[in-house]
Amino acid sequence: MLGTGTQYAKKSIIIPALDLIDGNVVRLHQGDYARQTTYSDNPLEQFANYLAQGAEQLHLVDLMGAKDPTKRQTALIGKIIAEINCQIQVGGGIRTEQDVADLLAVGANRVVIGSTAVKERAMVKDWFEKYGAEKFVLALDVNIDASGQKIIAISGWQEASGVSLEELIEDYQAVGLQHVLCTDISRDGTLAGSNVDLYREICAKYPEIQFQSSGGIGSLDDIKALKSTGVAGVIVGRALLEGKFNVAEAIECWQNG
Repeated sequence: MLGTGTQYAKKSIIIPALDLIDGNVVRLHQGDYARQTTYSDNPLEQFANYLAQGAEQLHLVDLMGAKDPTKRQTALIGKIIAEINCQIQVGGGIRTEQDVADLLAVGANRVVIGSTAVKERAMVKDWFEKYGAEKFVLALDVNIDASGQKIIAISGWQEASGVSLEELIEDYQAVGLQHVLCTDISRDGTLAGSNVDLYREICAKYPEIQFQSSGGIGSLDDIKALKSTGVAGVIVGRALLEGKFNVAEAIECWQNG
């Protein structure tokens, strides 16, 4: 199982991402709901377009579910998966086992867990044991301080957890952690480039984990800069929505750039 997972991630390196509120494709600036840009009212069409260009793994964040679990857009997510028959990892305020079960039931290939993985470690580890480590992505957003410490931020970046990235990764390795989506908060949504040094460091330190980079991709050069780091996936959101480049160009850049 692990072998195919590794091949899969290497193959599907560019991971287009959409954030959804009320069925609309949006972006929040630095996680702020008051600073929202709406791009489209048709996420299904948007994802279908990404798949047609060669994407094999998609990423979706349910921002309504993140803010209010009772407004989770699970039915819409299931419809997207069913209609375009895609591999999609889904996150956004996953707090309970029911959230996990519901998303897996509608066809998500992985569930992305953020703050809950930091605050409720024993519970989330139980989910790994019950459903399989390959079904989960830990989404770890980090603030890097002046001394280089990578401290995980939680609750929509409002709170510093006091937990380091390395400590959490090593804790979850005990239950077979495979996928980590790591974001340097200072780069997210900026189109100013990724923190290449961060990914190079953590990929070298934990070669058995498939890291997904997220945040800051604004050009094909930013994608090219990640090629030497060892990341298994590059999440691209805003740059695609704003036409900086398209999915086919991003894949071509990764393979031949």
